[in-house]
Amino acid sequence: METRRVLVVEDEEDLVFTLRDLLVSEGYDVETTGSGEQGFQMAVERPFDLLLLDVMLPDRNGFDVCRSLRESGCETPILMLTARTQVIDRVLGLRLGADDYLAKPFDPMELLARMEALQRRLPGRLASRSKLLRFGSVEVDFRSAEVRKDGQVVEMSAREYELLRYLLENRGAIISRRQLLRDVWGYDSRVFTRTVDVHVCSLRQKLEDDPRNPRYLVTVRGLGYKCLAN
Repeated sequence: METRRVLVVEDEEDLVFTLRDLLVSEGYDVETTGSGEQGFQMAVERPFDLLLLDVMLPDRNGFDVCRSLRESGCETPILMLTARTQVIDRVLGLRLGADDYLAKPFDPMELLARMEALQRRLPGRLASRSKLLRFGSVEVDFRSAEVRKDGQVVEMSAREYELLRYLLENRGAIISRRQLLRDVWGYDSRVFTRTVDVHVCSLRQKLEDDPRNPRYLVTVRGLGYKCLAN
């Protein structure tokens, strides 16, 4: 199996040491830097399979680095790490091109699960990033993380957007609740399958013309959910 290369852009030395040990033990080839500017240069000049990017960096914040990487054409999956837990920060990171967002302190197993999920989702993520996706009267702009229905912006939480994006990236496939918990919630032990159902129900209320008889976000009895958007 080919070694996966990860760039860690983080200025907390203890955390860098911990992350390096963890990732090396999992078979990753790890490079690190505590500088946002240097991290940007490394990411655009060298091939990495994944980028772990801290938000609060001493010279250039992670949001700015993320935006510049996407503007430069860099498609490396980005998982942002931050002590900032406000929903607005999550949404901002996603709108600037990040693929996932993990708040500190985090469980190492959750970090690994999210990293693996990003790598599984890579083909769909690359295909979706470059275009708008429309189904029915709904339009999803992956670059701005904005969803519109009948031309009007639909307000949704960061988690709802992450769930919708995952379903769209895997449209046509039957996705179990357990898979959604793993790939969208990151194996969070505090989350139960009922949480998935509630979030899917919320998306239907916001996006389906007839939420009780959904056309696009459908239930496959006993198995999970399927997105039928074209």
